[in-house]
Formats: sequence, structure tokens, C-alpha cells
Amino acid sequence: MPVVDGETTIEDGELFYRMTTTQAHQTRLLVQAAAAACESKKGEDTRILELDPIDAGLSDFFLVTSATNDRQAIAIADEVEHRLKKEFGAVPNSVEGRRQGHWILLDYVDFVVHVFLSERRAFYDIERLRKSARPLTPAEFDAELKAALAAKTRAVRTKASAKAKPVADAAEPKRAAKKKAPVTKKTPPVKKKTAVKKVAASAK
Repeated sequence: MPVVDGETTIEDGELFYRMTTTQAHQTRLLVQAAAAACESKKGEDTRILELDPIDAGLSDFFLVTSATNDRQAIAIADEVEHRLKKEFGAVPNSVEGRRQGHWILLDYVDFVVHVFLSERRAFYDIERLRKSARPLTPAEFDAELKAALAAKTRAVRTKASAKAKPVADAAEPKRAAKKKAPVTKKTPPVKKKTAVKKVAASAK
């Protein structure tokens, strides 16, 4: 069934597309904030893996970063969790490995944050295990997000101008009709000349 909002009708497919598009954008914002949190705590070699939808399961992204010791790993994980909760109200679905600090996993469902000690990251080599994933640096990820936002803004403006044009076109004939309407001029009444016979007779 279509969803009706005033004069606008949204079919199921279009509504689902809008919802999933908005959710995907929100996920990217969360990943961006998490990557910034990692870098603020001096995480090393931070990478964002955009996972292949075929083998990604529930998650769309892996965020991977390295720490030089367990205390730094815990500090990075704490900063990610704190920042996402403060800025977006997002909390991880589960957290693993925080006590040992060798490999901390924060599962946000749509994306997963992996904080490794450097030697553990080299041992597990999660990037190699996800060969089909597209690796991005935080800077590359930011650039793509800005480009997507700019494209979305242009699309909204184009759609708005396209809706405004038919209204302007419909108003144009009315303006033209007003211009072409004949103007009737009022002619002053003609005064009839009356013969002054009596005056002429008395003059004789």
C-alpha cells in the first residue's frame, strides 16, 4: 500500500529506498566519528574496510586500528565508545577483549571496530582475510562521504526546482491573459447644442 502524506504519495519501494539510504548515511557518519576517535588516541595504521555485501553478513564496515600496548588499546576503545554515545547516542551491541586489551572488538552491528596490539594485528591479518573488502584510509573515507553529501544536496535542489517549474508555467498564461485583456475607455458624454431662438428674437 502506498503511504500518503498530504498530496505526496510514496510507493513501498521508494519508501524502503529512502529509509535504507538514510540508514547507510548514518552508518558512515558513525564510522567516520569512530575513526576520528582512534586517531585522537594515536591509533596507528587506521583502516576502514568496506565489506563485500555477499560475505559481509550483517556488517557493512570493519574499522581496524593498532595500539602499541594494552593500555593504549583500552584507551582507544573507550574513546570510540564514549564519542559515539555522546554524539549519536549509539552504544555497541557487544564488547569483547577489553580486559586483556590485546584485541578489543566493539560490535555496532552495521560496523565493527577492531583495536589490535600491533603484533596481534600482524598475526591475525584481518585485512588479508577480507580480500574482497575495499580498504580506505580515514581521509579517503571522509572525501567520499563529503562527495556523497554534495551529490545528495544537488539532487534535492534539482528535484525542488523541477517541482517549482510547473507551478511557474501554470501561472504564466494567467499573466498573459491579464496583459492581453482589452481596456475599455470611457467616453465623455456629448453635450447637445441648443438653439437660442428667444435671445436672437429679442435682439432684433
